Amino acid sequence: MKNRSWAFLAGGLLVALLLAGVVSNYASSHPDGLDSSLLKGCTVDADDNIVGGSCPAQQARDHELADSPLADYAVRGVQNSFVSTGLSGVLGVLVTFAIGAGGFWLLRRRGTTTTDGATATPTPTDGATATPTPTDGDATVPTPTDGDATVPTPTDGDATASRAGTAG
Repeated sequence: MKNRSWAFLAGGLLVALLLAGVVSNYASSHPDGLDSSLLKGCTVDADDNIVGGSCPAQQARDHELADSPLADYAVRGVQNSFVSTGLSGVLGVLVTFAIGAGGFWLLRRRGTTTTDGATATPTPTDGATATPTPTDGDATVPTPTDGDATVPTPTDGDATASRAGTAG
């Protein structure tokens, strides 16, 4: 991966960690649309506890993972709520990043291979013979054998060769 890609990736991870660790503490503590729609028909007190009426939220039960280490956007065992919320956000970002990076690592391109395991070589589709392109420091280029114009030999350091007069 190029250095510029690594810098972009590291910058994105840093921004995500900053948002999760600090800005998440300033999110609204009021119920979102789903929570407030489940409370329609009920009377709630100042602490959002149901004190009367009839609504779907009365049938709500604790989730199976309600006692997990990162339940309710907090880290169990950390007493300071600001630190606990920030730490849970940072841990969530790191776990998500690790899962995503692992998935991309598993799906990365490992080169072109055929189904029998041999390395595939590109072949021309018009029946002409393929002429390899020189690499840096390679001063010899094979000339075509089918009567087409010759391929000029590049000068030292020139990594491109033109194919004058060839179709394709």
